[in-house]
Amino acid sequence: MTETTTRKRVLILCTGNSCRSQMAEGWVRHDLDRTWEVASAGTFPASIVHPLAVRVMAEAGVDISAATAKHVSTLAGQPWDLVVTVCDSAREACPVFPAAAEQIHMGFPDPIMELRGEEERLAAYRAVRDDIRARLIPEIARRS
Repeated sequence: MTETTTRKRVLILCTGNSCRSQMAEGWVRHDLDRTWEVASAGTFPASIVHPLAVRVMAEAGVDISAATAKHVSTLAGQPWDLVVTVCDSAREACPVFPAAAEQIHMGFPDPIMELRGEEERLAAYRAVRDDIRARLIPEIARRS
């Protein structure tokens, strides 16, 4: 078997697909690419991936600058080994994925909600970035 045919498939969902799900997709691609194929989508996708998400991921050596926000319906008909919701509203609005072997929720705070100055916003994005790597990546990896 080739590496491609042995990789499992994970879909990461959020509301806007502009921050948390994009960072999670970047981390899976960076840390678990040999064992997992990854995609992300949103229930109400934003028009762009948030520039601060791109910036803090680049600081960690992960390039998500070419990422685009997608609607969950564009990926709904595909088979998934794992579907992960990373925000509460996406969990509530998430369609059923009958072909998904497993569906889990692991919530992360929305750094977009940080309304103070740039340093505070960057700190919020970095905290979410690091929390995703610390909690979600091991959770996915243990399902390999």
